Amino acid sequence: MHRSKTKVGSFAIKIDLAKAYDNMSWQFINNVISEVRIPGEKLGLATSPPYLSLISKGNKNENNVSFMNGVSFASAGAGIFDGTDQRYRQSLPLGKQLEYYSNVYEELTREVGASALQKHLSKSIFVVIIGSNDLFGYFESSELRKKNTPQEYVDSMLFSLKLQLQRLYDNGGRKFEIAGVGVIGCCPAFRLKNQTECVVETNYWSVQYNKGLQSMLKEWQSENEGIIYSYFDTYATMSDLIQNPTVHGFTDAKAACCGLGELNARAPCLPVSNLCPTRQYHVFWDQYHPTEAASRIFVDRIFDGPSTYTSPINMRQLVAA
Repeated sequence: MHRSKTKVGSFAIKIDLAKAYDNMSWQFINNVISEVRIPGEKLGLATSPPYLSLISKGNKNENNVSFMNGVSFASAGAGIFDGTDQRYRQSLPLGKQLEYYSNVYEELTREVGASALQKHLSKSIFVVIIGSNDLFGYFESSELRKKNTPQEYVDSMLFSLKLQLQRLYDNGGRKFEIAGVGVIGCCPAFRLKNQTECVVETNYWSVQYNKGLQSMLKEWQSENEGIIYSYFDTYATMSDLIQNPTVHGFTDAKAACCGLGELNARAPCLPVSNLCPTRQYHVFWDQYHPTEAASRIFVDRIFDGPSTYTSPINMRQLVAA
């Protein structure tokens, strides 16, 4: 295989969620949802294995597994900031994920040599989908809102993300698929705060973050030779599904398929939760995440979408570049 994939953050699902639900714990479902699986399927590639499943407890590759065909550093609930996952404290923040990537980079350098590795990495796609959990955390935390204005927080997110992207570039990354955040204020969990309607302020700052991200990416590209990237407008795609659900085969764009209480959004997807019988007709799987049906629309647009959803090129063009 001549292309590998590095996955950072959260996005889509591949497996049949009903089967997962039959034998699930909450952590299992959460991890399943956060795997970036469908893009690999679209490329005809096997799903990249999770990094921590390949190494020993001492962070050593004692099984002599080759990382050349791709590896995933994704972590459920992860954010750009180290302290984003305050609720469950089980995720690996972006900085830690990049630390693990650096370990892989060093090992591959020893395995194949610096020149051969750079040639390989220059053909690899680095998928970075992160930021939503940081905004979720901000708007759900009175303490964070006391410390920073929304603009200050968004600016800090972008500054920190640029530093982490630079780490990837310095360690061989050249081709990047990067996604903005979605319509956060329309997630079932946030609709509960506004009588089942979207939270306008949260959506406004989602848009501001995405605008800042696009500007930052252009600046970052101009500062570093050889960067090629595709930006995916998650917000525009999610807005389309929410505003025009029937066009895309959905009947419910407000409630979660799995959960408890009003909109199935009072509690996360747990073994005791309600499970809708027709998940394929729901935009949202749980309080925050899209269903597989919605995710597949995202991926179709990531790969082949027009400039309305992907810029300056789509992922298919990125792969061919």
